[in-house]
Amino acid sequence: MTDFKGKKIGYALCGSFCTFSKSFEQLEQLVNAGADVTAIMSFNAAYIDTRFGKSQEHIERLEKLTGKRVMRSIAETEPVGPKKMFDVLVISPCTGNTLAKLAVGIIDTPVVMAAKSHLRNSSPLVIALSTNDGLAGSAKNIGALLNYRNVYFVPFAQDDAEAKPRSLSADFSLIPETICAALEKRQLQPIINL
Repeated sequence: MTDFKGKKIGYALCGSFCTFSKSFEQLEQLVNAGADVTAIMSFNAAYIDTRFGKSQEHIERLEKLTGKRVMRSIAETEPVGPKKMFDVLVISPCTGNTLAKLAVGIIDTPVVMAAKSHLRNSSPLVIALSTNDGLAGSAKNIGALLNYRNVYFVPFAQDDAEAKPRSLSADFSLIPETICAALEKRQLQPIINL
């Protein structure tokens, strides 16, 4: 694991609840490698209980890992850019809904506000996508974001080509490596991870 000592990382979670365990593992690794991590949650991630856990349990786990209150409102995340709070912002998992909002500039959740605010400083945004329509409705949004400056994708692939032929998911284990590449202003390759 790379040494992240002194790096300020925003770590945002959206409502792809089935990938929370993978995302939490990577967040924990970043903290253990010395990163100063602040967690952000979308409204759905912060307030919906699912079979993958209760929202309050996720919040408590994030706050225990980071030692900070989780940002859960648009008002809390708006200062991310003006205060230059993060060296890099990671969205993990990033849903198709959030991909669409980022692609067309809809700013109505804490996560997309944090991303918009962060990008105004030309700082790197790392996306670890997880969406069942990655090769359908979300494909155009992925294509658009791949063309944006300062937006970097964690390498991704089909996660279950037989049962969910249009579904894409990031290789969450590559989040630290993708962050390092993004901080150097380069996209980790290959993007399509077979």
